[in-house]
Amino acid sequence: MNKIKRSEIKPGLFVKIVLKEDQRSGNITEGYVKDILTKTSRHPYGIKVRLQTGEVGRVKEISD
Repeated sequence: MNKIKRSEIKPGLFVKIVLKEDQRSGNITEGYVKDILTKTSRHPYGIKVRLQTGEVGRVKEISD
């Protein structure tokens, strides 16, 4: 289970996500959070977000 909570993610935060089409390969996409799409506090596959570029994926890591 992914250990990142929804409360840890805020708009403007730099994150690493996996896009839906990259789930099999595990390719990571980086960017800044625009919107948080998951409504629950946790999700087994990661909190779904939309980046400022418009890409949508699940957060795998919060970057500094």
